[in-house]
Amino acid sequence: MTDSFRSVEDGIGELAQVHARTAVFVMTNTLETGGSERQFVTIANALDREKFSVSLGCLKKFGSFVTEVDELHEFSPEGSLYGVQSWRARFALSRFLRQKRVEVAQSFDFYSNLMLIPAAWFARVPVVVGSHRQLGDLLTPRQFKAQNAVFRFCDRVVCNSRAAARRLRETGIQGQKLTVIPNGLPDALFASVAPALPRETGVVRIGMISRMNDPVKGHEVFLRVAQKLTTRHPQLRFVLVGDGPLRVGLEERARELGLGQRVMFLGERRDVPAVLASLDISVMPSSSESLSNAILESMAAGVAVVATEIGGTPDLVEHGKTGLLFSSGDEAQFVAALETLVTRPELRERFGTCGRDRVREECALLKVRDRYQDLYCGVLAQKRAGRSGFAPHLEADGTGTRDDSFLDRELRS
Repeated sequence: MTDSFRSVEDGIGELAQVHARTAVFVMTNTLETGGSERQFVTIANALDREKFSVSLGCLKKFGSFVTEVDELHEFSPEGSLYGVQSWRARFALSRFLRQKRVEVAQSFDFYSNLMLIPAAWFARVPVVVGSHRQLGDLLTPRQFKAQNAVFRFCDRVVCNSRAAARRLRETGIQGQKLTVIPNGLPDALFASVAPALPRETGVVRIGMISRMNDPVKGHEVFLRVAQKLTTRHPQLRFVLVGDGPLRVGLEERARELGLGQRVMFLGERRDVPAVLASLDISVMPSSSESLSNAILESMAAGVAVVATEIGGTPDLVEHGKTGLLFSSGDEAQFVAALETLVTRPELRERFGTCGRDRVREECALLKVRDRYQDLYCGVLAQKRAGRSGFAPHLEADGTGTRDDSFLDRELRS
């Protein structure tokens, strides 16, 4: 075969491969530093490009993760998800989905649920997937109602914890529509790295990694507990990683509690594995959590975890085996759990090893990536074979046809 014939044949093969790939569109709110945003980037970049043609979208193209993804398409509602401009953005997104011949569309968080799901519905995308990556208690009643309304037009809703899925079932979402897929952890998070903070002989470091944007995260609780511990354990040092509008007040509160040089505010960091390598104990005292990336990353780094017994946390932190749990709001339990680990270094090491094994088994990125890909392909195959199991698109007005006005009423109510 001549080189010219071979190149033509290769070109035809490449073209056939492109057309054989499933067109997938994945959308998030912004690319700010946050758990959902980090998972959007992680999963989007991990999808197999030999099987899928992947396009990415957002409501606002800004944030520290923007540079970590390829071309990103913005569809801005201009301030309100209920206003006229938001509907213009949805129709523009719908046209984009049709032009790209998207077969699977997934939204990744609350705001993108309200933007993408209606747009994909209008575009007649075969498979529409929503996401619920929180417990829902931080949404207003109106927001929760609006999200549940658009979930009726999904084929599946991915929850990152069983607790999040239970919450949706309790509010009327069909159980068969819900799929639990945990957050994925890249291999790099399991690797040994040099500590960002030099180790000091005799010093035990306790750290908290969380955005400082909501009191529900529990930074204030952590500082009060730190103050109580220092009176009995002068070898303790406390590290807070993250930034946000509450930081100035938290720094002032640390001074008021007399923590002085015992506490460090490191701000937003992109070297979290190195920071974790500097810690002996990682805490998460949040009063609302579906599945904490900070806990996952701490466990992957082999750092012992103390966390609130809430949401999806007990699925990961098995009390007495992979870490210690305390009841939300019970500072005495929090203090006791930390004191146990401070005084028992062998227990910290055992929890760290068991925790790493747990998340490597359940949350390694390729395993999680494959679960998303199996979901996309499985539901698409069902749709193509006419075996969806439920057809929310066709039941809106009870006549077997779409009723656009019904969707409009549901979203606005």
